[in-house]
Amino acid sequence: MAFMVLESSAEEFTTRYAAHAAQGVLYPGVEGSPLLEFEAGGVVLYLFDRSGPYAALPGPARMVVHAVAKVLEVVGSGEESESLTTTGISSVEGVGYVVQVSRNVCVVQARVPLVLGSFTALSQLSVGDWVRFDSEAPLHGFLIS
Repeated sequence: MAFMVLESSAEEFTTRYAAHAAQGVLYPGVEGSPLLEFEAGGVVLYLFDRSGPYAALPGPARMVVHAVAKVLEVVGSGEESESLTTTGISSVEGVGYVVQVSRNVCVVQARVPLVLGSFTALSQLSVGDWVRFDSEAPLHGFLIS
């Protein structure tokens, strides 16, 4: 049985998607919590910290926001507008346009850039497509230093 790997290491993933990091503000963390509170694009996101304990300091920050898509579908011709809404402690849904696509990962601009992974091939997507998505929890956050 074969299985799909969306990232080979945190370092490799961070390097590959650094250009798509979201600009925002990190808030002071709760001691012992693996979640970072990150505000970007007018939305507060709770990100599973993939940078290591104590690496992310409060203040302005650039984070690669990564999620696994439960739903990812093309929705139209570009008359849509970007949206991003939290749907749980560490999941989101929204609408945005595709800025990069590979076999199982795409980058969607939806108020912030999101790196969306999929366990199925994304052969139906093209750069410029508008998509609707819903993510699994948790969102992952990779700090760009």
